Amino acid sequence: MTPVTPAGTTAAVTPTPAAGPTTEPALAPAPAPASTEREEAERTGARTPEAAELVSGAREHIDVLDARIMALIGERTAVSEQIQRARLGSGGRRVNLAREMEILERYREELGAPGTRLAMLLLELCRGRV
Repeated sequence: MTPVTPAGTTAAVTPTPAAGPTTEPALAPAPAPASTEREEAERTGARTPEAAELVSGAREHIDVLDARIMALIGERTAVSEQIQRARLGSGGRRVNLAREMEILERYREELGAPGTRLAMLLLELCRGRV
């Protein structure tokens, strides 16, 4: 329990070896030095502490999303390897160009020209690992 001083503020109890407990006024946290705010602004590109906090939080979220995307790419690669093994094991080709064109078109329709480039990179990552 934290005692309340006569002024109505909270105080921390600190035991002393000879005299028993004493009360000392609780100190409010010191304001952050201006250099810390400047460093945060440089790191985030934001101009206010509020914006810097939002940017930092959003970047953490992006990092989580990136980790999920990379995990999904790994999963996609494993599935692609299964498909390639089955196709090669049955005497077929490693790559099915008609299927790759479907994938390219789907990504282009959803994301535009950058989607096509993204799909090409995904296909490259997943193709020919068997």
